[in-house]
Amino acid sequence: MDADALISCGAMTLQFVAEYWRSIGKRPVVANIQPGYLRQLLPLEAPEQAESFTSIIKDLESTIMPGVTHWHSPNFYAYFPTANSYPAICADILSGGIACIGFSWIASPACTELEAIVMDWLAKAMGLPEFFLSSGNGGGIIQGTASEATLVALLAARSRIFKERKVEDPTLTLGRLLDQLVVYCSDQAHSSVDKAALIVGCRLRKIASDADCIMRGEQVQAAIAEDRAEGLIPFFIIATLGTTPTCAFDDLVSVGRVCEKEHLWMHIDAAYAGNAFICPEYRHLLNGIEYAESFDFNPHKWMLVNFDCSAMYLKDRTHFVDAFNVDPLYLKHAFQSSAPDYRHWQIPLGRRFRSLKLWFVFRAMGLDGLRAYIRKHIELAKYFISLIKPDDRFEIVFPAAEQLGLVCFRLKDSPNELNERLLKALNEDKRIYLVPSMVKQKYILRLAICSWLTEEKHVRFAWDIISEVTAKLLSK
Repeated sequence: MDADALISCGAMTLQFVAEYWRSIGKRPVVANIQPGYLRQLLPLEAPEQAESFTSIIKDLESTIMPGVTHWHSPNFYAYFPTANSYPAICADILSGGIACIGFSWIASPACTELEAIVMDWLAKAMGLPEFFLSSGNGGGIIQGTASEATLVALLAARSRIFKERKVEDPTLTLGRLLDQLVVYCSDQAHSSVDKAALIVGCRLRKIASDADCIMRGEQVQAAIAEDRAEGLIPFFIIATLGTTPTCAFDDLVSVGRVCEKEHLWMHIDAAYAGNAFICPEYRHLLNGIEYAESFDFNPHKWMLVNFDCSAMYLKDRTHFVDAFNVDPLYLKHAFQSSAPDYRHWQIPLGRRFRSLKLWFVFRAMGLDGLRAYIRKHIELAKYFISLIKPDDRFEIVFPAAEQLGLVCFRLKDSPNELNERLLKALNEDKRIYLVPSMVKQKYILRLAICSWLTEEKHVRFAWDIISEVTAKLLSK
């Protein structure tokens, strides 16, 4: 394929994408296939001879698309949103086309500098503390996911505590320290915390959240006191803003004060809800962020930037550089002291030109456009609540003070088994897609506004299906 062929093939690709988006609402939201379907459609071995691009594109519809779950369908209400937009798609094409690997300033100056600039733009738009800006000791970096950010923060905190303890006890080994280190999180925290603690090799203690699914400082303080009495070393806590099961917000102020008193690193996971902080009316949820050493959220969830783009902010980048600095001669350059090398702020060496996506979306949408988009989703969630509340068969459960675009509901005064059957019946119906959660021994159904194509008519359609399927279930 030469440059002229690229133009022709690229046009076919864009045509496919455009038609896909035009028709996505008509496609079944969940694939109607069984595991192993694709092996029956594709050859057992790779082709020896080149095939035409036209035939490859043609085969997409008959082979790949039947197995796609359409996350951007207006009938998709599962998990949390995964963002996308035409400007972000265009930026991703350019990122792939330019194909630089911007692990250091010298490897691609524009890649490094644009990332620092757009991350500062984002921090200012959200009202984050100045210590998270690149002009100070901190700064922002684009990680792949919030899970990566949690792991990176945990490793940096482990490095810090080891160095501090090593000064006190020069004979201390990392292995001996790991046996004593304790990580804390709410019982509502994301499963990535469990995985990060497993990878790092630390103990994990989950703090019981209150009736509103909120982790508070009093419970954290009590757990720390118990562990210190056992000779353990508390050193790290993950606070969540917008939990996955119910979109609950941990009490940052009370938890942060405990962290300051007890010298714990507080990392904030705001993967979904953090996007809403570009709207001034939700910034009160950031009260207490001044106690955080690191903060992360995913523009690829709710800010029209496609996957992967997780915005991580550091109060003091030296902890990360100390933890990840591996500096062979072939990676050294003359500007290391005057420009950030993001390879020292992350686990992998290589990194794509992901800041292009933020730059394109900021410029094409404007902050006003992004705020309007998030507010629209929140209003659609409120519209769903207005539909379900008058129905005596249902109840809204665990309504966070700011539920944002998520609604949790279940059949009123019913056993978990019946709600599980309802969820199964809804998903087997295949007109909409939801996922459940188990919270405080209650099986709940979650409806999250996910697609940028979703309108009131789609929410009404979802409610009509829920009502219809419920009637059938209860009549049996």
